[in-house]
Amino acid sequence: MDPLPYILIMAALILMSAYFSATETAFSSLNRTKVKTMVEKGDKKAKLVLKLSDNYDKLISTILVGNNIVNIAVASIGTILFSELLQDPDLGATVSTIVVTVAVLIFGEVSPKSIAKDAPEKFAMFSAPLIRVLNVFLTPINLLFSLWKKMLAKILRIENDSKMSQEELLMLVDEVEQEGSIDEDEGDLLRNAIEFSEQEAGDILTHRVDLEAVPVDATKEEIAKVFTQTRFSRLLVYTESIDNIIGVIHLKDFFTETGITTRPLDELITKPVFIQKSEKINDLLKILQQNKSHIAVVLDEYGGTRGIVTMEDILEELVGEIWDEHDEVVENFKLISENLYDVDCSADFDDFCEFFNIELGEDDESNALSGWIMEQLDKVPEVNDTFVYKHLTVTVTETDYHRVTKIKCEVSEIEDENAEDEKETSDDE
Repeated sequence: MDPLPYILIMAALILMSAYFSATETAFSSLNRTKVKTMVEKGDKKAKLVLKLSDNYDKLISTILVGNNIVNIAVASIGTILFSELLQDPDLGATVSTIVVTVAVLIFGEVSPKSIAKDAPEKFAMFSAPLIRVLNVFLTPINLLFSLWKKMLAKILRIENDSKMSQEELLMLVDEVEQEGSIDEDEGDLLRNAIEFSEQEAGDILTHRVDLEAVPVDATKEEIAKVFTQTRFSRLLVYTESIDNIIGVIHLKDFFTETGITTRPLDELITKPVFIQKSEKINDLLKILQQNKSHIAVVLDEYGGTRGIVTMEDILEELVGEIWDEHDEVVENFKLISENLYDVDCSADFDDFCEFFNIELGEDDESNALSGWIMEQLDKVPEVNDTFVYKHLTVTVTETDYHRVTKIKCEVSEIEDENAEDEKETSDDE
């Protein structure tokens, strides 16, 4: 018996096993976005890869059927070869099992999969033409497997949910940033964009106590003074009280080349956009664009004015803080001595909790720092009022009417709970 033909056939089958194994890894690991980019550039092989990966169930069925056929064929021929060479069927089968298993593992599974994992797109394009042909030949078998899969899914009540959740998207951004494909600023922009649709108008509004508005019966000189002092490009106009906003007046309409316009005030006022605090900011952005407006008035449950949201507020949720030459830069958390901070209460409450490592209890429902301070004091805050919250000692240092504007926060050291337990145990002993 000449063993050479058997060895050559086995080598060819192991090579095919390597091909199927590498193809499986390549198609499961490839970056579809990268392939789509190559398709847009006119790469025909990339287009074929994308087409095959779109029907992944049929693709994987073809690969697995082909891989199993060649592996079984290798084992069968190996058994015949070693049985003839050793003149002992039992010993031949044992030796064949050992040799074929080692050869298939090294050359048919581990090595090709490792190579394909490093360059999945290139190998997928290399293997795609042959896989397309095999897909056609194995169509009847693939159809049977497809029906079998559907039956199993129905019996086991398996639902196909291929959509990526927001948490998975954020984790993907973190991974891409760690790999160095994007920098920190690009990662922050992507995270802001992913979380953008979850934000509501109530999360980013400017509260009514911080609004600048003028009454409808104000003189033009009074309005000009407010424009000059605030340096705002737009002012709200109200009747009787700020709860009755009737419009918005723009700086460019109020001032002309010769000074204050001579047109009546009611001709300068544009109709405001009214929204609820639960309005999603991505929907709000579309509303402002459709109405060609830069300001939306947020109403409370009684129809009064809760606050406003501007186009700039919305954009800042995407790109971060936007400053212009007239903005006053405020340092929200200023270290004045060891463990003692001067805090501006205009700071975002979530930023405050993160900065001082505070975990709120279930009863804490405030979304504003000044409101949280009032809840803790259980009264209208006054200067020098003090309270302790966990590891933080808070002292009111400045108020505006009944609202806290500045506080001092002293951070005490947090004792290690384990160390405290050990101390108590030693005291008991």
